[in-house]
Amino acid sequence: MGCGGIGGIVACNLIERGVETMIVTHNPAIADAINRTGFTLREPQSVRFVPGRAVAALPDAPGEFDFVFLATQPPQVVAAARSALPFLRPDGAMVCFQNGLCESYVEDVAGAQRVLGAIVVWGGSMPEPGVYDRTSAGGFVVGRLDGGDDARFAALRTLLDPIGPVEVTHNLRGARWSKLAINCAISSLGTIGGERLGDLLRQRFVRRLGLEVMTEAVAVARGAGVQLEKVSGTLDLNWIALTPADVSGPGSPSLLAKHAVLLAVGAKYRRLRSSMLVAIERGREPAVDFLNGEVVRGGRQLGIAVPVNQRVQDYIGAIWRRERQPGLALLRAFYAESRSEAYAATAARYRPSAGDQPPAT
Repeated sequence: MGCGGIGGIVACNLIERGVETMIVTHNPAIADAINRTGFTLREPQSVRFVPGRAVAALPDAPGEFDFVFLATQPPQVVAAARSALPFLRPDGAMVCFQNGLCESYVEDVAGAQRVLGAIVVWGGSMPEPGVYDRTSAGGFVVGRLDGGDDARFAALRTLLDPIGPVEVTHNLRGARWSKLAINCAISSLGTIGGERLGDLLRQRFVRRLGLEVMTEAVAVARGAGVQLEKVSGTLDLNWIALTPADVSGPGSPSLLAKHAVLLAVGAKYRRLRSSMLVAIERGREPAVDFLNGEVVRGGRQLGIAVPVNQRVQDYIGAIWRRERQPGLALLRAFYAESRSEAYAATAARYRPSAGDQPPAT
């Protein structure tokens, strides 16, 4: 379900290996392109052309599938899960590939025993319908929200291992929150800045904003009792969070090391464009309420100030409404605002509001 950057690359690999797969995209242009010319998968060392078929709507007669792979953007995940539920075998599972904390929303649709999570630790994009770029290497981290074992992990590994190595976690919630913190910085600042990640993270002020966004996310996760863990060897969020010494001493060795790590992240994912920015460009609602919005809601519930994430959410909302234009100038304006005394006073007065509710699903 969903055939954008991640979904398209996963689908292409499954079809190429002869896995019986139904590809569903509600974008007719993508379905038409795949049906006419198949998938074009561009990787650093190769270009592959894979014949395929896609449908723009589910057929009337349900089938029985072992897995439903949910690869839509988060705002569409619940609707996708509901429409696909009749096609899932009683012992099958829905697998969430989204960033954010989507498993809990899908569990409300399908039941906790029929939902697995798959954290994607690589990058992909769709520059045009039916054409897919693998922008970085990596694999998947799979698990259940309750931390339990699952016999279906073996079948899932068989399907996904050829795309990237699969790691099983018994702390999916902790891994999800770590990835959420990273995406709150990388995807969201990439949306405001309007450029590829490598270009943005060469700017010191962007790295500083990224560190502040992740620090707030870590504070909320800790407040909620979440045990953060590394995601497939990526950033250690417990370490990356700013300490009082980092905040008060701009030249502290710890802070310099954290900037260096973000520079390395920018180099690895230099070709990555924010999926939220791409969604806005295509007229689709951005997923900010499922990223920074999760931090904002958690902060309000726990009484933890998260002003940077709040303003990120506000800025991206303004971009979505065409009230602001993404670009480095806008990101500089955001940074300048976040240094002001008025902004600090606003953070100190941070209070719960009607926006505390989860996004409508």
